Amino acid sequence: MAAEESNTMNIGDRIRILRTNQKRTLQEVADGSELSKSMISKIENNKTVPSVAALIKIAHTLGTTISSLLETEAFLNAILTTKQKAEDNLRQTEKGYFFYPFGQEYHQKKMQPMLFVARKGEVKPHLLQHEGEEFIYIISGEMKMTVGEIDYHLKTGDSLYFNCLQKHGIMPISDEVHYLDIFV
Repeated sequence: MAAEESNTMNIGDRIRILRTNQKRTLQEVADGSELSKSMISKIENNKTVPSVAALIKIAHTLGTTISSLLETEAFLNAILTTKQKAEDNLRQTEKGYFFYPFGQEYHQKKMQPMLFVARKGEVKPHLLQHEGEEFIYIISGEMKMTVGEIDYHLKTGDSLYFNCLQKHGIMPISDEVHYLDIFV
């Protein structure tokens, strides 16, 4: 597929193509990612944007990485993303927070940095777990980050590094919180 064609693809399109190339059913991907068949269908038809945890589970089930599902172009050496581009292209998830995956154009990256924006009253309470490690840095605002049995109160400039196999979730404390989240 040409690079210009892949730029117009959504995450759901990439998941569907990868699944069908592997000759797998919606049910197989649903079972492997612990999501419902209807949720996988909604994602593949671009009717909903999955949470990052769901993307990680889908990627694992399909034998790929979250970065591969988010990539839009072939190999590049450096990717510049302006603040305006990131803010203008935030995507809302079913959990109520917004995210922007940096470096989408970079092929086979080893980490996935993302900008998250969460607003008080819009984020649904949730706890997720998936493979990998995560680093969170608060750009502005405050939030509660639950990791395992511990609640952390994170403020501007604070960071947290943890193993994602522990159940974790966020809840904004300030009206809005902006944070960088890097998945490995």
